[in-house]
Amino acid sequence: MTNKNAVAAAANPMEVSRPRIREILFLIRKLIHGNDLYTKELSKKYHVTSAQLNCLLTLYENGPLPPSQIARFMMVRSSTVTGVIDRLEQKNFLKRERSSLDRRIITICLTDAGKQMAQAAPPPIQQKVLDGLRRLPEEKLDQIIAALNTLASMLDIQDLDVE
Repeated sequence: MTNKNAVAAAANPMEVSRPRIREILFLIRKLIHGNDLYTKELSKKYHVTSAQLNCLLTLYENGPLPPSQIARFMMVRSSTVTGVIDRLEQKNFLKRERSSLDRRIITICLTDAGKQMAQAAPPPIQQKVLDGLRRLPEEKLDQIIAALNTLASMLDIQDLDVE
């Protein structure tokens, strides 16, 4: 880099990093687009959303659970799970059962159709990410966490509660 270019770069650092910024934005769009394609495929082929599939798989892997535990496994709020359960119940993939000892306690169980769906559907997109992250060394995970925290702070969403 010539001295003149170095001075210009120091005066306007955005000019130097524009290709890198474009690359970051492209990769973010690519991630979002990948999730959108996955969601459309689920909807088209299986008539469920990714949240509904996660709920079905949670019940398939862990057996009957109360809604609050389903929410913990899915890492979402209980209010979110209520809507998911309602829609899956309408599709006859699961049912609510009340405890005979305490009628206030509700357990969510898969129907036979729900079990078949859980067996037939592709793994959730989060599972692909989890599998990939588990193969990474701790240092790489630290770098990813730092980068995502930086992006979250830019969007002013670092304190957003996603549970």
